[in-house]
Amino acid sequence: MAQIYARITGTGSALPERVVTNADLEKIVETSDEWIRTRTGIQRRHIAAEGQTTGDLATEAAQRALEAAGIKASEIDLIVLGTTTPDIIFPSTACLVQHRLGANGCAAFDVNAACSGFVYALGVADKFIRSGQSKKVLVIGAETLTRMIDWNERETCVLFGDGAGAVVLEASEEPGIYATLLHADGGFKHLLYNPVGVSAGFTDEPNHGVRINMSGREVFKVAVKTLDSLVDETLQAAGMEASQIDWLIPHQANLRIIEATAKRLNMPMEQVVVTVQEHANTSSGSVPLALDHAVRSGMVKRGQNLLLEAFGGGFTWASALLRY
Repeated sequence: MAQIYARITGTGSALPERVVTNADLEKIVETSDEWIRTRTGIQRRHIAAEGQTTGDLATEAAQRALEAAGIKASEIDLIVLGTTTPDIIFPSTACLVQHRLGANGCAAFDVNAACSGFVYALGVADKFIRSGQSKKVLVIGAETLTRMIDWNERETCVLFGDGAGAVVLEASEEPGIYATLLHADGGFKHLLYNPVGVSAGFTDEPNHGVRINMSGREVFKVAVKTLDSLVDETLQAAGMEASQIDWLIPHQANLRIIEATAKRLNMPMEQVVVTVQEHANTSSGSVPLALDHAVRSGMVKRGQNLLLEAFGGGFTWASALLRY
């Protein structure tokens, strides 16, 4: 019996229309374009309009992925959506998107792994296809992180943006996803977290205390070290050498972290997809946004090997090595 692979047959993405540049932020907080660019690589970010939700962006990205794959929403038998900023507490945003697309009846659920959400969702979807339970799966990463931004907190307000990306996975005898690796360590919660919630309760602070708490330097150190070891682990799981990777498509959070991972692979930056300058850190939206950009711009071509990796609050970290 031939081995079943999960193969990407379509990609899509969505970004809000409103763009906020570093120059715009200089007017509302004590920072500078040079400071932001030299430390993060970010030049601009997209901000969701009033009333525009994670589900709106997710639906738009999904529609484009379905169109690219040439399949109807009714053919989808599973939707896995990575997000840490759902529209409402329940139903899941995946269920809301499912109904909008017209894919009613299939399994649909959210995965919350912060910035690793899309790669986690991809890993889950891969297992459903390999087991034979699913044939066509929609995997989405979508966020409206700016809804929890304190625009007076200069350390964090410059880092984040809103956006979504999606892929269609289909069962195939042709190689697709070779390996996915998912990890987490809740012992690092104190370095990157949102302090409030339904069970823990909210506060009387502005926006009910919904904000991002981050120890930037410590997060940077752990991220670089963790992703360094993740590269070796992923290659070993896939039975491949670093030289066989055509493209690195990393989480778009910080250009310096991206450069450190590329150096570990001995990959020139010309083989690394970088979009952080255009949309900042969109959390679980960043990897599929970068992937869709690389596909639609003609950078990534069929038959090439791609290494996707991400790191996020939890801490969580995840990777996928696949042939496009």
